[in-house]
Amino acid sequence: MIRHSYTASESWKGMPWKKFRSTLFRLQKRIFKAVQVGDKPKARSLQKLILKSRAARYLAIRQVTQLNAGKKTAGIDGKKSLTFEERFALEELLKSNHSNWHHQGLREIPIPKKDGTTRLLKIPCISDRAWQCLAKFALEPAHEATFHARSYGFRPGRGAHDAQQYIQTNLKSSSNGINKRVIELDIEKCFDRIDHKIIMDSLISPKGLKLGIFRCLKSGVNPGFPDQGTPQGGVVSPLLANIALNGIEKIYHYKDDHYQYHEPSVRYADDMVIILRPQDNADEILAKISEFLAQRGMNVSVKKTKVTAATDGFDFLGWNFKVQKNGKLRRTPSVENFKAFRKKVKAIVNNSNYGAKVKAEKLAPLVRGWRLYHRFCKMDGSRFSLWFLNHRAYTVFNKEPKQTRHTSERLIDKAFPAVPYSEGRHVMVQGEKSPYDGNIAYWSARNSKLYNGETSFALKRQNHTCADCGLKFIDEERVHLHHIDGNHANCQKNNLEALHESCHDYRHMGKSE
Repeated sequence: MIRHSYTASESWKGMPWKKFRSTLFRLQKRIFKAVQVGDKPKARSLQKLILKSRAARYLAIRQVTQLNAGKKTAGIDGKKSLTFEERFALEELLKSNHSNWHHQGLREIPIPKKDGTTRLLKIPCISDRAWQCLAKFALEPAHEATFHARSYGFRPGRGAHDAQQYIQTNLKSSSNGINKRVIELDIEKCFDRIDHKIIMDSLISPKGLKLGIFRCLKSGVNPGFPDQGTPQGGVVSPLLANIALNGIEKIYHYKDDHYQYHEPSVRYADDMVIILRPQDNADEILAKISEFLAQRGMNVSVKKTKVTAATDGFDFLGWNFKVQKNGKLRRTPSVENFKAFRKKVKAIVNNSNYGAKVKAEKLAPLVRGWRLYHRFCKMDGSRFSLWFLNHRAYTVFNKEPKQTRHTSERLIDKAFPAVPYSEGRHVMVQGEKSPYDGNIAYWSARNSKLYNGETSFALKRQNHTCADCGLKFIDEERVHLHHIDGNHANCQKNNLEALHESCHDYRHMGKSE
């Protein structure tokens, strides 16, 4: 049995992952281009090839068992991970049932919301997540060819910083932002109320895949709403929500004095901001949006949707945007976002269950992640310098037994890493471009710009290719820095190389799978 496990482990690690990725991406590019030119029958034929593809099946299993953030979350069957033998068995199951997949039930996890209520996160089991990932491989490139340019949430090659930059462009002083208003749109229980029929009618997919998606929707059915909702927690759920909401960005549009067409709306999943000129009628626009949503089983939240002057400021995606009296736009972390972050930091610093060294190790990724997310904001205020949190940590760390002053200072430096100042420097994605358009040069170069410091330098030196597999960094897999000599204290540039996350895992063969 031990030998069998070792053989399975070596077989899995020895898979031709580079070839698999190239095979899948080649099919996805063809699907994208087929839908672009209106040839949906060809797209559906190519989607069938993905479902039958050995490469796609293994990549789907690897995605949900090794790469996804929730890879250790158990479904209704209680399984948190799969052995290597179980991964190979799952591939066989996907091979024989990819066009007739039956979903198991969902594990429900209540998540508290800001208003005191809860929402249910519904988690599929690992095998269902693998099928959904396989389905996403086939569905995503087809629908990427139809999605609006101002949709930024849960899409490859796009993110929250693109939405932030678009708002900056439309509210800055040269765009007369001081006289503009915004509609802060909130959709009431969006994921719970999406009409199944709308999703099924909009899907570009072969019959077998469409049947599997229908069963996926029915597995997460809400009491009292049997024909509505897509379960939050599923791999394919954000894509289905984007499919249902696609087109809402076009509702408000106008032509300027130069006959240029504008659609100044920004959507990130179910969060949306619509930027209005002084002469625009907000009530008329909201009425059209309400009609659009009603056709899809959803409603505008009257309590949370509001029209706000840009000079009064508004929150979006964890940031606060406010046009100042001098006409310049100021963007900072929102009050709620900062409070939530501070609460997490305090919980670690004040925890008496572990020492200063462990606290520093837990704080470092939290602080770095928060600062990197807000790196394009105005962060010169004392509130965002984190001085008070830093000082509190120093006070607590210095009280630890057998801690010297030098040790405490070193741990504080580790716990609160510096992040380069980058206000206003984000390079926004161009128009309707998608990684599936095949423009590898554009996407590999752009993705390298999303990183800074040593990672950015390594990417440029490697011509935006992974030092292990040789493929360009064009997909959603994170870039990791590898220390060649194994010494993480040695951050000399010639000791660092950029790798795909999965490639980095395999470099460290002792890492737990």
